[in-house]
Amino acid sequence: MHDSATALHPPDEAVGSRHYAVVARAIAFIRAHARAQPSLDEIAAAVHLSPQHLQRVFTEWAGISPKRFLQYLTKEHARRQLATAASVLAVAEDAGLSSTSRLHDLMVSCEAMTPGEIKSGGLGLDIGYGFGPSPFGDVLLGWTARGICHFAFTGTDDDAISTALAALWPAANLRRDDTQARVLLRQIFPQSSARGSVHLLLRGTNFQIKVWEALIRTAPGQVLTYGQLARQLGKPDAARAVGSAVAANSIGYLIPCHRVIREGGDVGQYRWGSERKLALIGWEAGARRTGARQ
Repeated sequence: MHDSATALHPPDEAVGSRHYAVVARAIAFIRAHARAQPSLDEIAAAVHLSPQHLQRVFTEWAGISPKRFLQYLTKEHARRQLATAASVLAVAEDAGLSSTSRLHDLMVSCEAMTPGEIKSGGLGLDIGYGFGPSPFGDVLLGWTARGICHFAFTGTDDDAISTALAALWPAANLRRDDTQARVLLRQIFPQSSARGSVHLLLRGTNFQIKVWEALIRTAPGQVLTYGQLARQLGKPDAARAVGSAVAANSIGYLIPCHRVIREGGDVGQYRWGSERKLALIGWEAGARRTGARQ
């Protein structure tokens, strides 16, 4: 039994999205002043909040204190995690999921498109898409009758993002439905401890799909390098190809490419911003630790 819903589940999605904006600014400040080890008062001043308000926002968003959360964003923590990554893909072989954290309340299953479907550009495929909030900012979600096919954190130009979705599926029938997008996002970021399920429709080469499926089997709060992921796939010389497959992922969060970092603990690049990548890693690590204490 979980003692506190707040500790294990994100707040209301719109509130969580607003809180993420504060967290992202705080992470950016921490990264810029890491050597000085800024205090809570200094971080709060940088994001124009009182220390008490920042403490409350962090606790509501992440389930843990700012100090504990920011510990998960350090290179030292990343190095410790990398040292245990050799067996990370063995965690929950069925779907890489357990019931001890927020993301792991979700069962993910995948179906791959055929080469013919990919070549046709989605001809005859009906794709719904829409925008909605998440604990990490607004999201553009795309889905078909067979599963979610697109998940992208948005910026300031929604038109450019939806245009990019259309470019991926040039022959498909696209229909905007923000209401359904919000329904699906509530499944992905559940407010209760009920175990849900989400299906994904993967569009990629056989190798890319193997990389993505391996990422789905990793545990929240764990990180690994491109080389470690390549070795776990039985292709130790394919780190560069693994990196290309990770970069090609168009279903963010659900295919957790944010868990792959550089050798030595550097966060590396992320399509949706390095601050968001650090927030995802820290949020998952905090949820994992909180769940372990229940």
